[in-house]
Amino acid sequence: MSATTKEKLLAGALRTLVEQGIAKTSARSIAATAGVNQGLIFYHFGSVDELLSAACRFGAEQRVSRHRERLAGVGSLAELLDFAREMHEEERAAGHVAMLGQLLAAGQTQPALAAATAGGLALWVAELEGVLTRLLAATPLGEFADPAGLARAMAASFVGIELYEGVDPEGADRALAALEQLADLAQVLEGLGPLGQRAVRHGLRRGTRR
Repeated sequence: MSATTKEKLLAGALRTLVEQGIAKTSARSIAATAGVNQGLIFYHFGSVDELLSAACRFGAEQRVSRHRERLAGVGSLAELLDFAREMHEEERAAGHVAMLGQLLAAGQTQPALAAATAGGLALWVAELEGVLTRLLAATPLGEFADPAGLARAMAASFVGIELYEGVDPEGADRALAALEQLADLAQVLEGLGPLGQRAVRHGLRRGTRR
């Protein structure tokens, strides 16, 4: 019963954030959305801030878990970007993009929310790092690229694009298209024969020594 109540509160907190915004998210509004007594928030989580922090992690864990199998089957950077586009549309339609923007803004002054939001993003970064490590190993870029850094750059890019789309949809679409061009370039490198890949590696090594 306790686990069920906690899950109701976590889901209720996320739904309240999406539907009412962080400014109107309170113990009363969360409890009303979850259909429970608001005293249970303090019993299970201690405070509204702690509930919101737990809800951020809970929501990210659910979404990452739901897409983990598909990410494991991604076979190219182009496929990874196709997945990212679909996720972008899904997250926007569900109201998660707007919620993320509010959490990022609130995190500037609320350390608990900042840590929880960063923790949720870190789950996505870990998944992306695994995919990038696997994909880049098949290209001449594998020994030069930093999958961990690229995963963070990619996550940051998509967070920025999601928020940017609210004020400039066309610009956001062009940014995604530019990322797809980079994926196409990586795919060309992957398709090179052994001699071509060796030449690319040689050129990259010379470049890194300068």
